[in-house]
Amino acid sequence: MNTRISLIGAPTDIGAGARGASMGPEALRVAGLQAALEGRGLEVFDRGNLAGPANPWLPPVDGYRHLAEVVAWNQAVHAAVHAELQRGHLPMLLGGDHCLAVGSISAVARHCRDAGKRLRVLWLDAHADFNTSVLTPSGNLHGMPVACLCGHGPRDLVEIGGSVPAISAKVVRQIGIRSVDVGEKRFVHEAGLEVFDMRYIDEMGMRHTMDLALATLDAKTHLHVSFDVDFLDPEIAPGVGTTVPGGPTYREAQLCMEMIADSGRLASLDVMELNPALDVRNKTAALAVDLIESLFGKSTLMRAPSRSAR
Repeated sequence: MNTRISLIGAPTDIGAGARGASMGPEALRVAGLQAALEGRGLEVFDRGNLAGPANPWLPPVDGYRHLAEVVAWNQAVHAAVHAELQRGHLPMLLGGDHCLAVGSISAVARHCRDAGKRLRVLWLDAHADFNTSVLTPSGNLHGMPVACLCGHGPRDLVEIGGSVPAISAKVVRQIGIRSVDVGEKRFVHEAGLEVFDMRYIDEMGMRHTMDLALATLDAKTHLHVSFDVDFLDPEIAPGVGTTVPGGPTYREAQLCMEMIADSGRLASLDVMELNPALDVRNKTAALAVDLIESLFGKSTLMRAPSRSAR
């Protein structure tokens, strides 16, 4: 795993239905993210926050809210993430709402094409985020990033990164899903997304889920994790704008992160939808930092690490 980490703040709630995710990057910094990573022996470069248009808080136009502003933010994210990958650093995007994953993951996909790597995307989220302007009940673009990345969306978003689609649905593994709109559900099945929803996790367990989600990774695989904090059960993570009951527990989330770390393949990361305005004493940010530490090797295991993790 890369030991040089670049933090990139994207302080906007431009694609969301509630205000407050724009404060997410600072909440993660206040919760001690950089010190926690440095405590793991990592070299951390905080690149500060990107700049972009303000949130005009307008109704949707042709099925999209704030499309021009969302495009501008994603172009900035794409450029910043791609620059860090070219430097040989592991970019960690601090959101901000999840619409920004279009810019982040399209940059990762571009890097993989140039480097001859295979991409695997783990989408940790309560939502599939596979809506379109026709299917969406709200017009909020944070419900559409996976669809846009797979080529289903407005031209200015799907073309970010220079290849349409930016990714194939086959590279995505969605984990923790438990809130999907009716039309969106049909579209997810048509597209062939691999989804490990909460019923699957309940029935089969997080270990089996992650074994399948991480299967076939090798030295030529770039693993990107897009971590929406609403992936977690709101009992332990209230600081999000779109809480959905019944998410992973603390231990399930820790196991998920530890197994990703054990793979040794994590190469880029989004941390999205943290909303301090809805949090309790920055509790959700502190939990997110704790889980991010686990992604980078902190473990409660008392046994020796497996050979593959060394």
